[in-house]
Amino acid sequence: MDSDAEMPMSSDEEMLDDEDYYDYSDMGEADEEEEEEEEEGEEGGDGSEGGEGDGEGDSDEELVGGDYEGREAEGSDEVVSRREQRYIVLTEKDINERQEEDISKVAAVLSIRREEACVLLHHYKWNISKLSDEWFADEEKVRDIVGLLLNGIDFPNSSKLTCGICFEGYSSDAMSSAGCDHFYCHECWEGYISAAISDGPGCLSLRCPDPSCGAMVLQDMVNKLAKEDDKVRYARFVLRAYVEDSKKTKWCPAPDCTCAVEFVSDGNYDVSCNCKFSFCWNCTEEAHRPVNCETVSKWVLKNSAESENMNWILANSKPCPKCKRPIEKNQGCMHMTCTPPCKFEFCWLCLGSWAEHGERTGGFYACNRYESAKKEGVYDETESRRERAKNSLERYMHYYERWASNQTSRQKAQSDLQKAEKEQLAKLTDVFGIPETQLKFIIEAWSQIIECRRVLKWTYAYGYYLDDKVKSEFFEYLQGEAESGLERLHQCAEKDLQAFLPPAVRPENNEPTTPSLADFGEFRVKLAGLTSVTRNYFENLVQALEAGLEDVHSTAQGTTSSNTTTATSKKAGTKGKSKKPLARTSSDNSEEGWPCERCTFINLPSVDACSVCDKHRY
Repeated sequence: MDSDAEMPMSSDEEMLDDEDYYDYSDMGEADEEEEEEEEEGEEGGDGSEGGEGDGEGDSDEELVGGDYEGREAEGSDEVVSRREQRYIVLTEKDINERQEEDISKVAAVLSIRREEACVLLHHYKWNISKLSDEWFADEEKVRDIVGLLLNGIDFPNSSKLTCGICFEGYSSDAMSSAGCDHFYCHECWEGYISAAISDGPGCLSLRCPDPSCGAMVLQDMVNKLAKEDDKVRYARFVLRAYVEDSKKTKWCPAPDCTCAVEFVSDGNYDVSCNCKFSFCWNCTEEAHRPVNCETVSKWVLKNSAESENMNWILANSKPCPKCKRPIEKNQGCMHMTCTPPCKFEFCWLCLGSWAEHGERTGGFYACNRYESAKKEGVYDETESRRERAKNSLERYMHYYERWASNQTSRQKAQSDLQKAEKEQLAKLTDVFGIPETQLKFIIEAWSQIIECRRVLKWTYAYGYYLDDKVKSEFFEYLQGEAESGLERLHQCAEKDLQAFLPPAVRPENNEPTTPSLADFGEFRVKLAGLTSVTRNYFENLVQALEAGLEDVHSTAQGTTSSNTTTATSKKAGTKGKSKKPLARTSSDNSEEGWPCERCTFINLPSVDACSVCDKHRY
């Protein structure tokens, strides 16, 4: 396979000004024309609202709008379809409906009350099949474990009962029990339930106040005796238990979000909630492909732990010889004075007492004693340890700064996306008369930028923990190409779009210039093309990193084998004039595949058009 270093990513002009690329875009639109006509017929012909002019203006508007909306809709449907196959986002209403359905089903099958079914399901983690098996195997045992009494206790015949908590006498209508023969007044029950609910979700397994009794306190009793606030909190705990006890459903960790995500597939754990927050379903940290959860855990811990503070202390300070507190040298003089109450004066270089220093030891800015001791190896271990700490700190800061910079850029892109949705699309509609539904390519570009910034951010955590030197070199090349492509897309969406928005400041002649619809059409093709190429490159990058760059060593071994073969042929051909081997081009039908001249994607040797951008091989 040709070296990736010989296949740089094409420039904007090479990538987008090529006639084949426009042919490709036009072909893509033409292929979907029939589908869109059907959609427009069903939706009342929304696509015909693209313009009100005629003549040349209509042709320009077709160039800008046309059937691009159909392409957007189809792409969005495909993304939604893929998402629904992997996970399902549930609102509180959806969760409540599912929960009530399960409770009703169990209550009907087991011929028990709703409240009893709810308690049983909570005990069995909402696993209906396991509950059914154990219930029909030994109902009495299940009831005893959960605390459901088979037959309730009737009230005693006495007209007055004594509360088991406050020991006051009350009439029978002011006393209640959990189905057992332990009766308490309503006031004590209210305090007992309120205290349990204040302690958290454990109130869902609340038992009779009598220590020797295991009778379960059901929800109908809570609704009858508890305060209104406690009733609401108890119902909330019941709802949350349905999600938290499930092995396939988790709450979205975004602040103030009340949705949950049910994961129904395997593999890629990155999910996106209705609140637009993306997170890893497995570890509930923010979405972090291509790095795994273990790497994210180590990286987050490293960013928040004191380990890097210790590295900085080791690299930039020395302990006072007397009190051992670390001291930073912030001036050029080697004369150091420890802070009170120590106040010990010593030499920074040799850590000896300053009273023994003077002209004979080299003055204030040198220490011959240290230099001679260093030559004898006295300070080798200390200096080596300090140098390692310094190198480790510098390496960590290199990756952390770039990780944080991409996070900042991603946050800025998110605010720019909101600005585009709220302001820019409306302005473009006013200027060019294009419906906002046909400007979705701008939103798609910003969404892709946000996603790519997230991926690029986590590649720096990936690179920090990558120990293989050969893989590191190849990884840095791939990362550099990804940064270059993303910067082109980001600049196009951020800066090139400004030329088509109403100018904030008019020129000197007070006549603002408005680009033509044809110019905007060219911008649309360029931005959509960059979005597509960048998306495909990052998808391939993520897959390669998740696979551990497994092809790197085989490529290196193949290169070594090739060099060995070449050397052998040279030795064998010493008699006579040897022929120079011809350099392979991208059109060679090699086993490793051929690189696209436009987007640098490595295609299979059996295809004649690039799988990413459809540029022909020859």
